[in-house]
Amino acid sequence: MQGERYHPRSSAAGIGLTAPQSPVACVFSVVLLGFALCALSSSARAADTTPPVFNWAGMYIGASLGGGFPLHRGERLQATSGFGSPAFDLYPDSVTRPGVTVGAQAGYNWQRGSWVWGFETDLSLLDGRRGPTGAYRASPAYSGPPVFALVSNSSANFFASIRGRVGYAWDRSLLYVTGGVAAGGARGPATLTLGAGGPDAIFSAPWSQSSRMKYAIGAGFEYAFADNWSARAEYLFLNQSLNTQVFDNGADFIYVSRMRNENHLLRFGVNYHFGQDNRIPGSIEYGTPQSGRNGHNGGNGHNGGNGHGGNGHNGGKADSANTHDAAPELYSVHGQTTHVAQGYPRFRALYDGPNSFPSGGKANVGSTTNLFLGLRLWEGGAAYLNPEIDQGYGLANSVGAAAYVNSAVAKVGRAAPYMRFQRYFLRQIIGLNEGGERERDPDEGSRSEVLESTQNQISGKVDKDRVIITLGKFAVGDVFDDNIYAHDPTTGFLNFAFNTMGAFDYAADAWGYTYGLAVEWKQDWWTARGGVFQLPTVPNGQEIEPQIFRQFMGVVELEARYELFSQPGAIKFLAYGDNGYISKIDDVIRYAYLAGDFPPRFDTARGRAVKTGGGINIKQQLMPNLGFFLRASMADGRYETVAYTDVDRQLSMGVVAAGALWGRDDDEIGVAGALGGLHGDRVRYFGLGGTSVYIGDGALSYGGEKNMEAYYKIGFGKNMDATFDYQLLVNPAHNSARGPINVFGLRLRAAF
Repeated sequence: MQGERYHPRSSAAGIGLTAPQSPVACVFSVVLLGFALCALSSSARAADTTPPVFNWAGMYIGASLGGGFPLHRGERLQATSGFGSPAFDLYPDSVTRPGVTVGAQAGYNWQRGSWVWGFETDLSLLDGRRGPTGAYRASPAYSGPPVFALVSNSSANFFASIRGRVGYAWDRSLLYVTGGVAAGGARGPATLTLGAGGPDAIFSAPWSQSSRMKYAIGAGFEYAFADNWSARAEYLFLNQSLNTQVFDNGADFIYVSRMRNENHLLRFGVNYHFGQDNRIPGSIEYGTPQSGRNGHNGGNGHNGGNGHGGNGHNGGKADSANTHDAAPELYSVHGQTTHVAQGYPRFRALYDGPNSFPSGGKANVGSTTNLFLGLRLWEGGAAYLNPEIDQGYGLANSVGAAAYVNSAVAKVGRAAPYMRFQRYFLRQIIGLNEGGERERDPDEGSRSEVLESTQNQISGKVDKDRVIITLGKFAVGDVFDDNIYAHDPTTGFLNFAFNTMGAFDYAADAWGYTYGLAVEWKQDWWTARGGVFQLPTVPNGQEIEPQIFRQFMGVVELEARYELFSQPGAIKFLAYGDNGYISKIDDVIRYAYLAGDFPPRFDTARGRAVKTGGGINIKQQLMPNLGFFLRASMADGRYETVAYTDVDRQLSMGVVAAGALWGRDDDEIGVAGALGGLHGDRVRYFGLGGTSVYIGDGALSYGGEKNMEAYYKIGFGKNMDATFDYQLLVNPAHNSARGPINVFGLRLRAAF
């Protein structure tokens, strides 16, 4: 979540394809896809050659300690706008110095003979990198009082990375090279004061920004000193990019600080290897076979969070035999990379606005690459970690329609890849069956089921009646508003309108994730869910409110499962309330008229308020391999959008058919439509030229937004597919003066 929120780009007539600009970024995308493809076939090839004495294959976790040595220590505040001469440049004393680094890592290896390859993700503190704070003179020769002062808040003194590894093993030794995308190293907000201060002498700067790729490359040596333990020595060159910080006094005078953050790292660590066999020895008996449905497969991904790899915990499947020797997984490792290209031709428009689809046509490419790591901690308890790499842009930089056309890539676009830890959470499953391993009642069937090994889910036997507690950072859609036919934009529909309730304005940062607690109580035919989640510091912001319950959302959902004409189905009722500092739109408009400040802005009238809403979610199997979904939702449109999208009421429905119906087991086809609308206060706001999260054409001829989407997915086995997608937008951004727009898309996905 570092980095620019939006990158303005020109949009000439015709279609302008915006692709990653960095050659390193392009190569990196190819390497990631290559790792996914290698992983798919590695299991079959691993037995071809006899491995060395120590088997490096499987998951490992560890810790490291070392030192970091910065390459650049000089500081300079460059006088730009308003000054006109470098004579006004300032040179504070640098506080960057060598420091200690300490952290943790987790990874997974494949092995074929002596060759070892895999990936690793890590998070480490890196001491010694911070902004200068103190009073300074213009030059050492100046003996008078200080001429400027700096106050720097805390910086991101850490680094994280997702790196590929390739090595050669002999006996118990492994020599490897490594490289990948990094994060961290940003400068915190700062204040500059010239002289004794005054109205125009105080300059403030937000967090530093960088549009370049951050990366780490290096090499290491690892030695296995025990059956499951190894020690390593590793060198990394860490480039945390050119951090730019802009100091502005609000009167057209600007200072710019540019600090190149590059470091040599030398660290030593130990790793514990779980082995290639990730199952705990043991035997479990299951009950009689019984049809079951898999649980969650997708997160919400509404703002381009990864939109997949949800919790998966609500469902499982009974075993296919009366008894079966198996054991729960000790850990779960999965990965996925998704690339989406979308474009549209010129369309009719009476005008374009700041948050419009450019009417001359546009095309963009974006991608997300994720790792899903899970580790069983104790009975029923597991920890999960989801590092993600985002690159590229959503169509038209993720604006232009309330039911936005791409929820599979990040809204916060960049030409170069950037990394974030999107999810890290704990989950505890508590069985409710009486007597623990209770004997099966022949009249009731099995009292347990087996969860699949999938993204953010560890395989194992659980009670059918259970309580699930999830705590940490994750997406609200990982637990709430799931629908097996329309929820995952990496495999199904791409449009917002079909992957969640349009009026479900749930808590999230700009990537679609937040901190929270969710509790679920699952019984035979019903499930009750409740949760509390932190809102962003400001609506649609990149930062989550750090103070618990200062700004938060409460949400409840009741689900009932049934059979209709011998076909399974479910209906869910959801209600929520956002409690935070949000604007009442009527107050925003009133302020604009009183102050003569147009177009109106949401930030002029924010105060404590509660925004409520809710909806219905239905999924119904019509016949095997054919299903129907419907969502209807409504929110209190008197208030601004908090974190999702600009819809106050919406109805969406569609059908999805699996390729088994026509002899293509891995294919899928889906068709859906949606109708959306706005509250009257919001119609007035946009009519006056206001903008919001996704829309704002500068004016408005109101007409409810209408969306249609159809896709055909071609599967190349279970783990690779290509999807051809078409969307029709009528009255985009609720504006009848623009459109319709025809959007064509291609999605490529690989997973392991």
